[in-house]
Order: sequence, then structure tokens, then C-alpha cells
Amino acid sequence: MQKTKLSPYLLCSLSITFCLMLTANQLVAKEWLVDDQIAYKKAIEKVQPGDNIVLSNGRWNNFEILFKGEGRKQQPITLSAETKGKVFLTGQSNLRLAGKYLVVSGLVFKSGYTPSSEVISFRENKNTLAFHSRVTEVVIDNFSNPDRFESDYWVGIYGQYNRFDHNHLVGKRNKGVTLAVRLTTEDSQENYHRIDHNYFGPRPIFGSNGGETLRIGTSHHSLTNSFTTVENNYFDRCNGEVEIVSVKSGKNKIVNNTFFESRGTLTLRHGNGNLIENNVFFGNGVDHTGGIRVINRDQTVRNNYLEGLTGYRFGSGLTIMNGVPNSSINRYHQVVNAQIENNTLINIDHVHLAAGSDAERSAVPKDSVIKNNLFFNDTNKAPFSVFDDISGITFSNNISNKLTDNKIASGITEKNLVLQRAANGLLYPISDTKGIGVSKNLQPTEKNQTGTTWYAKAEPDVAFESGKTTPVKAGGEYLYQAIGQAEPGDILILEDGNYTIDKIVKLDKTVSIKAKNRHKVTLEFGRSTLFEINNGGSLSIDGVVVSGKNSADYSGNTFVRTAKWGMFKNYRFAMKNSVIKDLNVNHSFHFLDSGSRAFAQSIDIENNVFENITGDIFRLNKEIDDLGIYNVEYLNVVNNTFSNVKGMLVNLYRGGSDESTFGPHLLLKDNTINNVGNGKRNKSKSAIILHGVQVSTIDSNSFVNSGLITIEHTVGEPITVVKNNTFNKTAAPSVKELHAKGPHTAVLLNNKQF
Repeated sequence: MQKTKLSPYLLCSLSITFCLMLTANQLVAKEWLVDDQIAYKKAIEKVQPGDNIVLSNGRWNNFEILFKGEGRKQQPITLSAETKGKVFLTGQSNLRLAGKYLVVSGLVFKSGYTPSSEVISFRENKNTLAFHSRVTEVVIDNFSNPDRFESDYWVGIYGQYNRFDHNHLVGKRNKGVTLAVRLTTEDSQENYHRIDHNYFGPRPIFGSNGGETLRIGTSHHSLTNSFTTVENNYFDRCNGEVEIVSVKSGKNKIVNNTFFESRGTLTLRHGNGNLIENNVFFGNGVDHTGGIRVINRDQTVRNNYLEGLTGYRFGSGLTIMNGVPNSSINRYHQVVNAQIENNTLINIDHVHLAAGSDAERSAVPKDSVIKNNLFFNDTNKAPFSVFDDISGITFSNNISNKLTDNKIASGITEKNLVLQRAANGLLYPISDTKGIGVSKNLQPTEKNQTGTTWYAKAEPDVAFESGKTTPVKAGGEYLYQAIGQAEPGDILILEDGNYTIDKIVKLDKTVSIKAKNRHKVTLEFGRSTLFEINNGGSLSIDGVVVSGKNSADYSGNTFVRTAKWGMFKNYRFAMKNSVIKDLNVNHSFHFLDSGSRAFAQSIDIENNVFENITGDIFRLNKEIDDLGIYNVEYLNVVNNTFSNVKGMLVNLYRGGSDESTFGPHLLLKDNTINNVGNGKRNKSKSAIILHGVQVSTIDSNSFVNSGLITIEHTVGEPITVVKNNTFNKTAAPSVKELHAKGPHTAVLLNNKQF
């Protein structure tokens, strides 16, 4: 057979073709479906640019994922769920990204917490970071450390040119920022990260410093530029602390985000040259909802819409701070060259200028402009409070409706304004105010435009009386069984009769207990407590009689208490239309006793009778480490009668000098207090002790033959009002300023003593 001889040219062509085919085969993306951690580790060692590792549906418990690789711009390496929302990272799980061009999507972190300092980290360690990488459509749902003061971040972004988008973060309950941009090394500075279209769901009130939702930088690196863009996110009731967003670096853009009923402010805490533009704040009259706080140099606040904000002081609708002369890097730098223009502020209770002025913060704002803004209040009350020299702020070409007691002498023109809500949901004047206030082209970011499409944006708390109604016949065993079988939100209707329970009822769900006929139901108990509220528990009681006459003969009994230590979920307790009597089988028999590190979102006590009690009514004084921590946000005690109580009515303590919280709040109104606080074991001889309480209203109560009201102001310019009370054989309230110099700031009005 004659052999064909190939020409050198043809051989070369065939060789090139073969090489191209080989290269093409090498570039074919591969999908790795893995169903356990061993398979994942084998896959991650072999992945090439363009490959996709797929986690099979189900629970991945105690899985610390290191997603490390070198993708390419057009061929990223991806880690995804087999089905979005069907891959659950539980227990001690977390995720670290390291390398370039990595993409993660579709995972859910739930039923656990990170064993490290972050749930998601854009780095393997301090030397190996992520660049040009993305986390999208990932859920972190109540993935909180059970020790509420053990700090961690849910997301830590390091490196450069990373993106975090369309994620769903809800229910962080322990200390630490929800999402932090870290500038800890040069490779993480001037990073140009993008944080967009995320749903920052409700973050419960934390009751201490350390509850920010988003932070960019720290004071240590605050003179460094970050160039991070935060846009089109939805902040839904982010109530952790006074700073919702804390900007602590320079040249960032915070644009087109929506803040819905979130307590606190977008705070330019450190760093210079940031842009705050096209953001929308809806407070809807909720307590402590705030807007924008300005500190430092060259900040631009432009075309933002703020409506219905009630916050004051550092949490007001618009705050321009005083600075510290020659400030250290971690204190308050002077406001210089702030440009605040074309914003709309409607029904804003407070605009604070030169805020925080004191002996230390004495550097007033300078070279700053407030121009082309619209101010409108339905009440016609001017929102402006001036705390120091504001001659360094020039007001020009602003418009308002007719405002009373306006402390701004020029630069605001009053007009007869009528507002109408436009298709974009914002209010605008009907009359021509061209060039004033926000643009009519502003489109607020809506909740349904953020987060994932496949994970529900559920309410954070189960409401009382939101479930089914179940009748319960008389007998303690039937009530105990009914509580055990109840679903969250259920209402138990008690038939007339006696309910004696000889077990401690440990609640980990929301339950309402109601007497079918008021005061025809008697609750008795044989253990040291009847109800113990644990994580997830909330309790409402209506119309019953509580008797301690058959309780165990122990000192220190309680009717209701929290877990003795270490709760990380906030609880609610309500009691109304009931009688609580004869808690006196031994000394120190208390009504409600909080454990350390337990935090009540609200305690509501209305229209009850308390009589013959040897201990305290409300023991909310366990956080004595003076770190700004406390046991309840809102204590509301309205229209009750208290008689023959040997201990204190209220012992509420918040110690320390931290200014990052809004509470505690006390409302004591329309109560009759007779012979309270005189027991020999009550060494303070006080009926009420309020230490560091931020908002106290004691109004229209009758005190007869009772102990002292002791009020101790600490920090934060507390608001205390004691008015319209009668003090019969009861000393006048004692108010002390423990830190501030000069007379106390409490308002004592129209009280009568005889």
C-alpha cells in the first residue's frame, strides 16, 4: 500500500487544529453536584474557571465552607444550590470566599450560628482575600449566636471590587454589625465594592451598643477612602441601635435606599467626602425614627426624602453635629463644607443643628450650606433646635409652610403650601416650587425589588391573638397541656374555676391566656414560679385572678420570670384586667423578675389590682456591668392599683456612659400606689428606682404612704417628666444628675404633696 506523505504545511495545520480542539475541551465548564462535605472538598480542589459546584438540596449541618479558586471575568467559578432556597446551612456553619471571580448563590443560613467571627467572609484569612467576587440571592435568617453579647458579623466584605446583592438578611439578635465593609489592610482599601438590592429585614432592638445594620470602615481607618457604593437596598425596621448605617470612611455613595420605620439614622460618623443621595425615609410616626446625621468634612446630602420621623438629638430627622477641636481619630471631627441641598423634610419632629455641643464638642460647623430644601410640618411647628453658633451654616433658597417659633432667621421663605402624594408615593407641593426639594423623578426602592424572589419577607414577631382560639376547662393539668399543644399566636380561653399548676410552665412561643368571664378564673402554682419565659416566648394574660396563698413556702418566688441567664430573643409580656394577690407566703415574693441578658421589647400592664405582695413588682435591674445594657425597652404601667407591696414597684437600671440606645422608656400613668416600698428588706426605702432611664413619664398617679421615687440621670440627655401626681405621706421625687453639672433636667409640674 502506498503511503501518503503529508506536506509540512498540512501537518502544521492539523497540529494547530488539534491544539485548538484540546484547548476548547479544557474550557468546557463542568458541573459538580456534591451531596456531602467530603465530595465538596474533592470538587473544590479540581475546579477550573467556568465550573459550577452545586450543593444538593437538604440540610448541611456544621459545614464551614471554604470557597477558594481563581476564576476569570468571563468564566467565574460558581457555588450554587441545586434548588434556590432548598439548601440549608445549619448548626455551626459559615462561608469564606478567597481568590478571584467567584460567585455564590441560592443558599440559606438558618437554625444555627457561625463558629467564627463572620457568617459570610470575603476572605480565607487576613492574607488571602476575595476580589471581583459576588454573593447573590443568599439568605441569613435569625442565624444568631445564643449569647447575645458574643459579637460577630453576618457579612464581612474584604478585598476589592466585590458585590453583595439581592440577599435577604433578617433577625440578627446578637452583638455585632449585620454587614461590615472592612478596610483593615491596603488590599481592602479603595475597594469599589457594590452593595445593592438587598433586603435588610427587621433587626430587633438590641438594648446596647453594637447593633448597627451596615458599617463601612472603622474609626482606625476613617481617613482612608473606601469608594463603596450602597444602592437600592431596603432597610425594614432595622432597630438595633442609633446608627442604622454607620459610615466610617471616605468617598462612599449611599444612594436610592429606602428606610422603613427604622429607629436611628444614616450616620456619617467618620470619613470625608461621602455622597448621600436619592434616599427615602418613611418613619410613619414610629418612636425614634431618624434620618441623616452629618459629621466630618465635604459631605454632600442631596435629593433625599424624609417623612414622618420622630427622632431627636443624635437620632433626629437631620442632625449636624458639633465637633471636638483637634479631635482624635475616634471622636467627633468638625463639620466643614457640608452641602445639604434639594432635600424634602415633611412632618419631621426635629432638625438639630450644632448638636452635641458641650465642653468637649465645641467646634461648630463651618463653611456649610443648607439650600433649596423643602420643610413642611402639619403642626406648623418649626423643627429646628440650635445648640451652639450656627453662623457657619448658610441657609439659602429654602421653602417651608408657615412655621411657629422658627429659630432660623433667614434663608427659609414661608409659603402657603398644599401637598399632594404623587405616583411615586412621595408628597410634593401643588404650587410651583421648581428647583426646591426632591426631584419628581425620584423612584423609591420598594421592598419587592430587594432580596430574593423565593424567600418570604415574614413579620419578625408573632402577634398576640393571631392564631386559633381554644377553650380550656378548669384544672391546672388541662391548662398545662393546652399551653404545650398551642401554636404560636394561639388564644386559650379559660372556663370558670381554679387552675393549680405544680410544674413550671416554660414558654418558647407566643401565647395569650384569657378568662372567659373576668375574675372567675384563679391561677395558683406550687413551684417557685408559674411562668418562665424562654427564647421565643411571649405571654399575654387577661382577666384572671392570681393567688399565691398555696405557693411553695420559699423566699424569692415569682409569678413570672425569664430564663435566669442568656436569652437572645426579645420577649413581650402583657397583663390586663386581672387581680394579683397574696404573693406573701414568704419574703421577697416578686411579680416579674428578669434574668441577666434577658430583654423585653415591651411590658404592658393595664387595669390590674396588685395587693399583699412581699417582694418587688418589676425587677429589671440585672445588667449591672455598666455597659449601657438594660432589661426592657418599654415598660408601660397604666391604670392599676398597687397596695401593701413591701418591695419596690419598679427597679429599672441602665448603667454606663454609652449613648447608642434609645431606652429604657417608662410610662407610669393613672395608677394608685398605696403603702408600697416600706418593707424592712427594701434597704433603699424607695418605691421606684430609675437609674439611667432615657425616657420617663410619671403622670397622674396617686402615691399614698409609699417609698421614695429615686431618679438618677446618667447620660444621653434623658427626658424625665413627673407631672399631675399627688404625694400623700410620700416624699417628693428625688432627681440627681450623676454626670452632668448643674441642676437636674427633669420636668416637675403640677404635683401636689400633703
